[in-house]
Amino acid sequence: MKDSRSLRWWGVITLFVIVAISYVDRINISVLITDRDFLSHIGLTSDDRTRQGLLATAFMVGYGVSSFVLTPFAAALFGVRRSLVAGLLLWGVVTFLSPTMNSYGLLLASRILLGVSEGPLFSLAGSYIKAHFESRENGKPNSLVNMGTGLGLAVGYPFVGYLVAGHDWQTSFHVLGLVNIALGIPLVLAFIRMPKVETGLPAPKSLGDAFGQVGQIVRGAMHTRYLVLVTVLTAAFLSYLWGSSNWLPAYLKESRGFSLREMGWLASLPQYASVAAVFVGGMIIDRIERRQVPLIFVGGSLGVAVAVWMAIHVQDRYAAAYCLIAANFCWGLMSPAIPSTVQHCARPEHVASAYGVVNGAGSLVAGFMPAIMGAVIGWTSRSAGGGFMAGFGMLVGTQAVVMLCGLVLWLRERGASHHDVAPRAA
Repeated sequence: MKDSRSLRWWGVITLFVIVAISYVDRINISVLITDRDFLSHIGLTSDDRTRQGLLATAFMVGYGVSSFVLTPFAAALFGVRRSLVAGLLLWGVVTFLSPTMNSYGLLLASRILLGVSEGPLFSLAGSYIKAHFESRENGKPNSLVNMGTGLGLAVGYPFVGYLVAGHDWQTSFHVLGLVNIALGIPLVLAFIRMPKVETGLPAPKSLGDAFGQVGQIVRGAMHTRYLVLVTVLTAAFLSYLWGSSNWLPAYLKESRGFSLREMGWLASLPQYASVAAVFVGGMIIDRIERRQVPLIFVGGSLGVAVAVWMAIHVQDRYAAAYCLIAANFCWGLMSPAIPSTVQHCARPEHVASAYGVVNGAGSLVAGFMPAIMGAVIGWTSRSAGGGFMAGFGMLVGTQAVVMLCGLVLWLRERGASHHDVAPRAA
């Protein structure tokens, strides 16, 4: 029993590593758009902010659609382990071959394909945690997996910056592609094991049976409590992540005047703050009553909004960097609360699909944030208070949505707990 309880944590650590390397893949482009040779290779100019932002949006479109479409099939037909291996192999190959895409359109297509291959990742991780951990103890494993987000960004910015400055932009794609396959796949094969969970569904014997099972899973997932509310919250939550992470290097280098090497380590500091905050957030979830968890969204979003507003208005460039560190810390506190809430509200056999809906729809909406920010930065660059200040100001608005959703979720959970207590008292 003790061995199985320790082995489940090795699976969580494996998922943490996979999430981390996947996020290095995702933000590779955000560093490369500061490199003139890369922009020249794909036919872009340094002031074409909208098309630069679309490279990140293309990934998120593929990612969001994949979370909807592929996740139910992965959960029903292939299982967590085989789905992770296939995903790692596909996104490793796509990343390695990306330098051969010698036009903007081809690179855009490769970013969509990369998003498709990574789409089911968090849903599969949620399914693994649901199978191995009860609701009252899922805060720590969720926080550890989500810490991979911050660590991937923290390591990714200086690592990709080093590869570009010390070698060339092509090397970054080749190294990252090899890391996905050589590190990720062996870890999954060694440590990811799923218990047999009774789902009430027999193993599919034909393609028709498989489609029927997927339909049942999706219909069940759509009955998850607070699904729409949590999806809207997730969309606003992820909009901050994708807006800030994709434009942070350019903001530090071009708006605040840091060099490429300075930009690398300064861009990583907010991500280390989010790693620490995700761990703290998981600890908080396991120590408070379940109905109080939505208050994490209320407090965290308020902290992010205040910190970002201060960052874009202070004159000192280092003070601005410190404010962005604080913003990411507040953002990280909220991160484990989303999968924890979905796992709490969904049935075990519906967790992967329910989280696929939440993460897919949220990512699809949030995926347009880099392109929208890029357009705003470009359109307002010649006006006072415009440019990067206007672009980053949009992030404050996303947190107002998170705060409102968190407050509504708290009120509903509070009301539901009162309804549960009343019959017992009677």
